[in-house]
Amino acid sequence: MQFDDDAGLDTSEVRDVRGSRVPGGRATIGGGVAGIVALILGLLFGVGPEQLGLSSGEEEPAVSESSQAEVARACRRGSDANSREDCRIVAVVNSVQDYWRAEFRRRQGRYTEARTVLFTGRTGTGCGAATSAVGPFYCPADRQVYLDLGFFGDLRDRFGASGGPFAQAYVVAHEYGHHVQNLTGVLGRAQDGRQGAGSAAVRVELQADCYAGVWARHATTAPDETTGRPLLTELGEADVLEGLDAAAAVGDDRIQQRYQGRVTPDTWTHGSAEQRQAWFRQGLRTGDMARCDTFR
Repeated sequence: MQFDDDAGLDTSEVRDVRGSRVPGGRATIGGGVAGIVALILGLLFGVGPEQLGLSSGEEEPAVSESSQAEVARACRRGSDANSREDCRIVAVVNSVQDYWRAEFRRRQGRYTEARTVLFTGRTGTGCGAATSAVGPFYCPADRQVYLDLGFFGDLRDRFGASGGPFAQAYVVAHEYGHHVQNLTGVLGRAQDGRQGAGSAAVRVELQADCYAGVWARHATTAPDETTGRPLLTELGEADVLEGLDAAAAVGDDRIQQRYQGRVTPDTWTHGSAEQRQAWFRQGLRTGDMARCDTFR
C-alpha cells in the first residue's frame, strides 16, 4: 500500500483531540462485565455508544491546539502517510471521501463530508460519551467517525489479525460505508434492536464491508480532486489479504468462540468471518455499490 509521495493531504477532514479532556464525570465504560461486553461489541466495528446504552450526553471536548497543529504540520504529503500512522489515516480518509464524492456526483447525488475524530481514552460525541473500549464507530447524529489509534494494536494482539496498513484502511473505509448508508437512508434499518444472522443489523454491517471493497477497487484509479492523480498509487494482493484477514478476525463467530467458547448465530450483530470476507470481496470484485444490496 503506497501513497503518492508528492500528493497533498487535507488534514481538515480529520479532527485530532488526542490528549484533550472530556468535561464532566466518570468514563462511560468501566471495568468488569460491562466493560468486557462493550469491548467485544465495539471491536466488531461500527457500534456507537448509544447502541450499547452507554451514552451520558457529555459535551464534545475542546480540540487540543497542540495535537491538531501537529497533525496539520506533520501530515502534508503522501510521503508523510507512507511513514507515519496518523498521517496514513488522514490519507485514507482523503482517498475514501474523494471516491464517494465522485461516485455520488456520477449518480446525480450529493455527498456530505464526514470528519474522522482521533482520540485517546475517551471522548464526547453527538451520540454520547464513549471510551476507547467501544472501538471505531460512526455516529450518525454528528456524522463523524471516531477512532482511537490504539485499536489497531488490539486488532492484532487481542483478535489475532495480522494487522498492517491496509487492515487499518479497511477499518476506516468500513466506517465511511456507514456514512454512505446514513446519506442514502439505509442506516436507519438497523435501529430495530434485533439480532441474529438474518437481522437488519447484520445486513447493514455486511453492506459497509462491501462498500469498503468498492472503494478499494477504485482507490488506485480515482483521481484526487486537487491534483487529478490517484492519492493511493499501489495496492497489492498482500494488502488485500490484510483487509480480508482483519474482516475475518472480527466476525461474530470468531469473537464469540474466543470469548464465550461457543457460537450463537441468534445473537449476531455483524456477520460471520466468512460473510464479512465474502461481502468485502464482492465490493472489491464488482466495484459497484449497487451490487452491495445485502437486503436482497
